[in-house]
Amino acid sequence: MDKNNNQAVPGNPGTPDAPGTPGTPPGQPPAKPPEDEPGKKKGILESIQQLGQATVPSPVPESNIFTLSIIGQIEGHLVLPPQNKTTKYEHIIPQLVAAEQNPKIEGMIIILNTVGGDVEAGLAIAEMIASLSKPTVTLVLGGGHSIGVPIAVASDYSFIAETATMTIHPVRLTGLVIGVPQTFEYLDKMQDRVVSFVTRHSNITEEKFKDLMFTTGELTRDIGTNVIGSDAVKVGLIDEVGGLGSALQKLESLIEEHKIRNGEMVVQ
Repeated sequence: MDKNNNQAVPGNPGTPDAPGTPGTPPGQPPAKPPEDEPGKKKGILESIQQLGQATVPSPVPESNIFTLSIIGQIEGHLVLPPQNKTTKYEHIIPQLVAAEQNPKIEGMIIILNTVGGDVEAGLAIAEMIASLSKPTVTLVLGGGHSIGVPIAVASDYSFIAETATMTIHPVRLTGLVIGVPQTFEYLDKMQDRVVSFVTRHSNITEEKFKDLMFTTGELTRDIGTNVIGSDAVKVGLIDEVGGLGSALQKLESLIEEHKIRNGEMVVQ
């Protein structure tokens, strides 16, 4: 017998023409390599498209703190153009209701970077935050302008970043002329609602807030005032200058105080 005979033998995994693989019975096709789960690939792709990275750090499992972000322009009853970065109030309100009803959530941090938007939608969000029974802390990053001001002061305690700004100005109709007295009266009453809410939920007086609101020369071709970081604290609008770490630390202390008042925690 010729020892150098390399003829293929069916079913022999060691021969070049063998259809099988090691451990595969003769006559059966080789096993396919395992494929990645389609859902995992889809999740990674969506993460890259939305966040620019494949993985996102996960929060502490079963965290007792709910994070609510209000970014861009606050959208009310009218749909804004698709190129605008918006926060829809019909999305925010159900989240607030769910956080209030969830017994695992003990506190909420609201992070703002908004240019303002719909007055009634902003006031609705602010009233919802103010009416929560659980401790709340707001943090203004970048800006908390216009109707974002009532939202910023709606919590139990408020922070503002050192470089963040808040624009205080009267309620107005952009680019439109008020043609009838009733329209002016409606805007005036809506403005009173904003002033009343802000002064009730912060340390600023009504006189000081209106003074900032009607100051001329602070904004180009407009009236109002830009308040930056520590200035917002000096006038009594915001409680403290700080960042995310300070805000979370304050929220944790408010949660402990809340538990003590309700008898859920005993002070040693």
